[in-house]
Amino acid sequence: MKKISILLMLVVIGAVNAQQDPQITQFMHTKLIYNPGYAGTSDALCVNGLFRKQWVSFPGAPTTMLLSADMPVMNLPIGAGLNIMNDQIGAMKTLYARLAVAYNKQIGAGKLGVGIDAGILQNQVSEAWIVPEPGKVDNSIPGNYTSGTQSITNPDLNKMSYDLGFGVYYGIPNKMYVGVASTHLPAQELKSGNAIYKLARHYYVMAGYTFELNPFNSITPNINVKSDGSTSIIDVNLTYTYNNMVWLGATYRAQDAISPMVGVKLLKDKSLKIGYAFDYTMSKLKGYTSGTHEIMLGYCFNIKKQKAPTVYGNVRFLD
Repeated sequence: MKKISILLMLVVIGAVNAQQDPQITQFMHTKLIYNPGYAGTSDALCVNGLFRKQWVSFPGAPTTMLLSADMPVMNLPIGAGLNIMNDQIGAMKTLYARLAVAYNKQIGAGKLGVGIDAGILQNQVSEAWIVPEPGKVDNSIPGNYTSGTQSITNPDLNKMSYDLGFGVYYGIPNKMYVGVASTHLPAQELKSGNAIYKLARHYYVMAGYTFELNPFNSITPNINVKSDGSTSIIDVNLTYTYNNMVWLGATYRAQDAISPMVGVKLLKDKSLKIGYAFDYTMSKLKGYTSGTHEIMLGYCFNIKKQKAPTVYGNVRFLD
């Protein structure tokens, strides 16, 4: 148990100083979370939800919940979106809430989106921490405990700040997409007592291309590259889709996990989709966890108005 507790402490401390945005395996279905330029480019009102339970059976392991929605704004070349995400790991909890606005322009067969998002980020680190070994007390960690001859009274870290992001996205429906974005542009510090939470600016490059094998079968390679300037993570995915309705795939995350996934589109117009991914851990944590479960649910309602047929009258032809 002590060994597991030490591992958890290292994981949480590492999360403070390294990449802070949650890990998502089904990234191709949650593009707005990464890139505000995506808002409105699908010409539909789309709502997506995702629940991720990482490293099952590992005490204090990450749990992520997110909800996103986007749509075009009336007949304007503008898209709007909303992201709400809650991420908890150990004693640390982070809430993200951001509104996105994007300028949309039709280019060729696809649509270009250039967007920004703005909102709040709240970070909490509670006193429910693991008591360090005697002589190894860290005054920067919230807590109220005694370790050996040392007593620590450091209040919870509970701070809220503004958050900004920027992204450029281009996509052709059912064919390809590519996007570049950055989150946490201010990269500020949140302080409470001796505790300091440093926000790192994150960068994302995402792309995918669909190869049609025949009218019923297609394969789509996807890639998502994430970096905070000091560390980088690459997710490489390959997905097979039958009849634009059922998909099977797998994602490989370098030195971390391999993740099979499955999904289906439901209803007559295939507007409802459900996806599931399982991460098989390949890192040093694999001996302490039974894997990661991730469930995705999405619904899209086409709100693009059909153009009414144009009728011309001619006085030469009267009934």
